[in-house]
This record gives sequence, structure tokens and C-alpha cells, in this order.
Amino acid sequence: MTRERPEGLFVGLCTLDVIQLVDHAPAPNQKLTARRQVVTAGGPATNAAATFAHLGGAARLLTAIGSHPLGHVVAADLNRLGVTVSDHAADSVEPPAVSSILVTASSGDRAVVSTNATGYRLAPPEDLDALVAACDIVEFDGHHRELAQAAAQAARAAGRRTVLDGGSWKAGTQDLLPLIDVAVCSDDFHPPGTHTPADTLRFLREHGVVWAAVSRGAQPIMWAGPDGSGTVDVPAVPVADTLGAGDILHGALAHRLAVQGPLTSQGFAEALRGAAAVASQACASFGTRAWMRGR
Repeated sequence: MTRERPEGLFVGLCTLDVIQLVDHAPAPNQKLTARRQVVTAGGPATNAAATFAHLGGAARLLTAIGSHPLGHVVAADLNRLGVTVSDHAADSVEPPAVSSILVTASSGDRAVVSTNATGYRLAPPEDLDALVAACDIVEFDGHHRELAQAAAQAARAAGRRTVLDGGSWKAGTQDLLPLIDVAVCSDDFHPPGTHTPADTLRFLREHGVVWAAVSRGAQPIMWAGPDGSGTVDVPAVPVADTLGAGDILHGALAHRLAVQGPLTSQGFAEALRGAAAVASQACASFGTRAWMRGR
């Protein structure tokens, strides 16, 4: 089921990101004055949903935000971006997860500290089957384990394409893999017993993932599928900030896959190539949203 305007369901983490552009990471007991600051909604599934919406899709995010004043900031940002939110912690008065992020100006490298989804355990909503049935594609970032597992099972039952953003190996990831059609993982994603991207691709395929890829920053993306494997070059850009590049890659990939029929090796490689172009463009500016003003 595909539409002229694809509909995507994104299941996972939502944070309040406080992003500071600095000359260098501070030494112990040192205070720094940042060059610039951005405060925005963040998290892998959240950034992917924002990308999907920016590219013209209808994005819904299943996550936990809560009713704390900082949660209102997050919700307002997502509303501005055109992302519909299903907040399954709406009654919580606790603050949302806050990610403190330092981006080094000279390299674009980032350092992130966050509690992530540790403060919440989300039960599947009663309308989960309907939410899944209404979309073309479902993307997961591995956070909110119980919710992700239920949504993946509903997607498989409804025949909806599923995508995993494998940023890192998490508890419950192995249970999710047999329900995943497409997994694109970072070079930091290390399933048990794996050491190289080739090991990771083999592991994913052996555990039920049909199409798998490993992104490696500026290096070519490695991929494997049922009828072939290969690499996709990443466009070279002057790097200002690598924060969220993988999330944006997934949002752009989901947007392409939502309107694509049965996948072939050529089609998967082309979808990765297009998504990599969007993610590279995002790396050329500070923060996770500035790139949107250029499209």
C-alpha cells in the first residue's frame, strides 16, 4: 500500500537536544563559551520522522515525552516540523530525556550524554494495529523495547515494510531482527561475535533481515541482500557537524522505501545513494535542522 504522499510510523526515542558548538571539549573543571547553541527535539526516530516529514511524507512518532515544561518545548518543535506525535507518557510529570551535545567546530565530531529511554517502559497502545495499518512503512531505533516489538509484529501481520536504525546493539535487538525487512546500522553496531562490517551484514542476514547495510561515516556504505551485495559511495562535503547524520539517513531512506515496490539490489542501492546525499547535505551545517532551510 503506497500513496502519493507516503505515510511513515516512527517508533523510538525522543529527547530534548541541547547542542553547543565549541572549539574543543573542555578539560576537567574548565568552563567554555560556546560559539553557537541549538535547542531542538532529538533522538534517532525523532530526527528520522522530521526528515521524512520535511521530504514530503506524513510522519507519526510513537514515543515518550510527558507533560513537563521541557516536554512542551519538544512537542512544539515537532509540531512546527509537521510530525504528528503519539505520546505514550503524556501523564508523566518527569522531564524528558535531555541530550547534552558538544560539537567540535574544527572537525564536526560530536560527544553526546543522555539518559535515552531508561526512564520509561511503554506498553503498546490499544490503537497500535490501526496506526500500523494506516502507514506505508515503520521505522525503529531500538529504544522502547516492548513498544517496538509489538509494533514490528503488527507491521509484519499487516504486510508493512519495516526498517531498523541500528545505532548500537541493545537489549532486545535480537528479538526484533526477524521482524525487520531493512536494517541500516552504524559502524558502532556490534552484534555478539562480530568485529567487522562484513560480520555485521552476515549476522543480520542470518537472523532474518532481508536487506542490510552498514554506514561508516564518509566511507562507502556496505550492503547485502538476497541477490547481491556491494557498496554505495557517500558524497564528499565540508563537514560542519555529524550529529544526527545517521538519523537523517534513515528518514530519507524510509521516505524512498515507502513508495518503492519489491526491492531489488539495484533499487536498494539507489535508495541508499539518495539517502546518503541527504545525510551528507545535513553534515555541511551545524545542528540537525539547518540543512532543511536549503531544500
